[in-house]
Amino acid sequence: MKIKSSFLVSAAVVLFVLTPGLRPSAAAAKDGVFQPSMESLTNYSCPEWFRDAKFGIWAHWGPQAVPMHGDWYARKLYEPGSADYKDHLARYGHPSTNGYKDIIPLWKAEKWDPNRLMSLYKKAGAKYFVSMGTHHDNFFLWNSKLHRWNSVNMGPHRDVVGEWQKAAIKNGLRFGVSEHLGASFTWFQSSHRSDLSGPMAGVPYDGANSNNWDLYHFPAEPGDTGWYSKNPRWQQTWFSEIKELVDDYHPDLLYTDGGVPFGNEVGLGLIAHLYNGGAARRGKAQVVYTCKQKSEGRWVEDLERGVMPGINPYPWQTDTSIGDWFYNSQWHFRPVSWTIHMLVDIVSKNGNLLLNVVQRPDGSLDPEVEQMLRELAAWTSVNGKAIYGSRPWLVYGEGPVRAKGGHFREEFAYTAKDIRFTTRGKTLYAIALGWPEDNRLIIKSLAKSAEPKVNHIRRVELLGHKGKLPFEQTTEGLVVTLPQREGTVYTTALSIAGDNLKPIPAAE
Repeated sequence: MKIKSSFLVSAAVVLFVLTPGLRPSAAAAKDGVFQPSMESLTNYSCPEWFRDAKFGIWAHWGPQAVPMHGDWYARKLYEPGSADYKDHLARYGHPSTNGYKDIIPLWKAEKWDPNRLMSLYKKAGAKYFVSMGTHHDNFFLWNSKLHRWNSVNMGPHRDVVGEWQKAAIKNGLRFGVSEHLGASFTWFQSSHRSDLSGPMAGVPYDGANSNNWDLYHFPAEPGDTGWYSKNPRWQQTWFSEIKELVDDYHPDLLYTDGGVPFGNEVGLGLIAHLYNGGAARRGKAQVVYTCKQKSEGRWVEDLERGVMPGINPYPWQTDTSIGDWFYNSQWHFRPVSWTIHMLVDIVSKNGNLLLNVVQRPDGSLDPEVEQMLRELAAWTSVNGKAIYGSRPWLVYGEGPVRAKGGHFREEFAYTAKDIRFTTRGKTLYAIALGWPEDNRLIIKSLAKSAEPKVNHIRRVELLGHKGKLPFEQTTEGLVVTLPQREGTVYTTALSIAGDNLKPIPAAE
């Protein structure tokens, strides 16, 4: 009897997961330059494609969009007193019988057109695209052989990751996936509980039923309540399942929602495997791993809904959203000006912006979101020269708004007095985060210097406007006279040519 090779591979992975004491990192280190150690990963260098890209769009999308109540619905429906619990009870029934497993079939994605959306994202200026791989809900958006709860078997019955990837490649975008599985094992434990009061008090939720543990996980050990579980079985499960995602789709980027999962042994093993696979395919590691942990260049550090306070010597990334993470009918979307200002500030500090464009449960976009993309496309078509392929200047910028830096800090009231700098070749770009009311832009960092041959300005141009602009260089700054403003302007981006340009005074 002939046994299919796919069965043998799956069996080998299952054996790997269940064999006590077997180290996941051992498989990652085989036949590879990168080893699962902090020292070995210092040999990694962020690829130029990522440094040049600057802007990516993310589809943070899945079954949790169905109720249109936003992020973490799969967990909150099991938290009595929460708005999501009350909503679920009223619309879907009590979570002892009708839990998250019963939401999944309702996710049909009937209006999802990945090729159309990818075309919109490309026009808007995205250079890479990231698909959700799996969220904390333990539902996979790829055609998994290891886990039956996936989008091919259930819900839309489509390989969401695979279709996004084909659309990205067709449009010339780099492709990434995000994994949020590491936190799932402890995150989902609320599904094992029951109401503490009321008519259903003491009746276990559907997560307590062992028939559903392949979705909700088995009960955690007492005290195992951290973001990442201490259980070796779950750690090995995470490794084998995310390894399947990497091996089957070969993404250019892998995002983890947290720090390096499960400490060095397991997490570094997966990173080494990702890098080794990329090096084997392209001759060197042209792949990116990003997580919420300082890297010193070993990977790309990610900040959720926040920015760096200044120029980081290593490439980094902000991940944020125009609204809630999953579709939320009660949230208002961010204006396009906010997205543009975030992008400019981040790029000036050696970072990239990964922006979640919120999709409806059916896969479509709200009209205001499509309008935002059109406005973003118009802005990037004019100002992209100052963004794509650029590098930071000696200082990131000047102005009254100074970010403290860190996660969940993205509320800034920028004006035309806040200026950010980028460089590309011999050109310096100064991008004001607004338009001055008097049509005069003053750049203090380019003031006339007491040093000879420093800050000699030869030409100033406004992106999107033909011809040179009149300017005067004083001890106060470079004073540029702008043309009359036409329509809504989110930034004032100047192209500056000169010799020996140095910031005076230092803007940091």
